[in-house]
Amino acid sequence: MELKRNTALMLIDMQQGFDDVAYWGGGRNNPKAEENALQVLVKFRQENLLVIHVQHASTLAQSRLNPNHQGFAFKKGFEPKNNEILITKNVNSAFIGTNLHELLQEHQIDTLFICGLTTDHCVSTSTRMAGNLGYQVYVFADATATFDKVGINGEKFDAELIHQTALASLNGEFANVINSTEILK
Repeated sequence: MELKRNTALMLIDMQQGFDDVAYWGGGRNNPKAEENALQVLVKFRQENLLVIHVQHASTLAQSRLNPNHQGFAFKKGFEPKNNEILITKNVNSAFIGTNLHELLQEHQIDTLFICGLTTDHCVSTSTRMAGNLGYQVYVFADATATFDKVGINGEKFDAELIHQTALASLNGEFANVINSTEILK
């Protein structure tokens, strides 16, 4: 897959706070998500394409993603470089309460590639909004991940099931779900 000039990479919430697996619900899927996302990031940087880092600033004091918590910091290797855009958000969507849409328009971006955490929350919400705003969106299945969830009746849902279900809900309607190997070849 060839990357066009009007393409951007959006890295969502690649923050240290997600290393506390127990806090987020226990088991986590896709242990290579960060490794794959870093390879995608390197490719976009080599191609001199726009890179957007989205950082969640939780308003909950106890959250691992609260700006006063060490988990607010980016994971190693995901720190923005000088020419890259940083978007700070307080909700699941990178488009709500930010100037992301305007920045994308200013840079004449019409195609977004998305990596990040977590598949069923901020990745899904931001992908849905990007699709609804008319962007061509690609989500990397192997560069996203999530955690176990507890259902409304107390039943436990495995992280891989949550991940696959979230991707299935996005694919073909809001985005094309692909693997990083499709652009790294």
